[in-house]
Amino acid sequence: MSFHEVRFPLSIGFGSTGGPERRTEIVTLASGHEERNTPWAHSRRRYDAGLGMRSRDDLEEVIAFFEARAGQLHGFRWRDWSDWRTAPSSREIEAFDTEIGVGDGVMTAFQLSKTYRSGPATYVRPIVKPVAGTLRLAVGGVQIYSGFALDHVTGIVSFDVAPQDGAVIEAGFEFDVPVRFDTDRIETSLGAFEAGEIPSIPVVEVRV
Repeated sequence: MSFHEVRFPLSIGFGSTGGPERRTEIVTLASGHEERNTPWAHSRRRYDAGLGMRSRDDLEEVIAFFEARAGQLHGFRWRDWSDWRTAPSSREIEAFDTEIGVGDGVMTAFQLSKTYRSGPATYVRPIVKPVAGTLRLAVGGVQIYSGFALDHVTGIVSFDVAPQDGAVIEAGFEFDVPVRFDTDRIETSLGAFEAGEIPSIPVVEVRV
């Protein structure tokens, strides 16, 4: 799948709407009870980029970005302003924000991830598009500054030497969502736009 390592304009994306969706299959039994199941292991995010446009310059920038991606053909990076870092918005990113693995003395490559917790339930979300220059890493409770490399295209951290057996690997970082446009057509009218009518430009997360 073709993917361009460029990010949708941040200032325009800031005003967009959207978030995660799940797919749940529900069967109601004769007794009235339900059986619920999901074919998706991970959520999928959807956004509307049109709501972030505030000027004709924004509109022109979005059209240029759309054309450069050839509509739905090429994926790109998107910042979800409601969920783009491992730390809460009230504090700085730290190396101990989220656990990404446990060493076994053999494995040297670990996928970045973010863990969501609520009550007894947890969800581990793989992160494949980290932001360059933002990674903080810790092994066995100690922050490290060398001896590893991050692939910003895949989100995989590779260690020069495998972490010791039982060593907890933690990380903190910023990240983007891999997406594509969910339409091959953008309808615009300058008259309607200046009157406050905003075109809908759907964007959907892709698996990479």
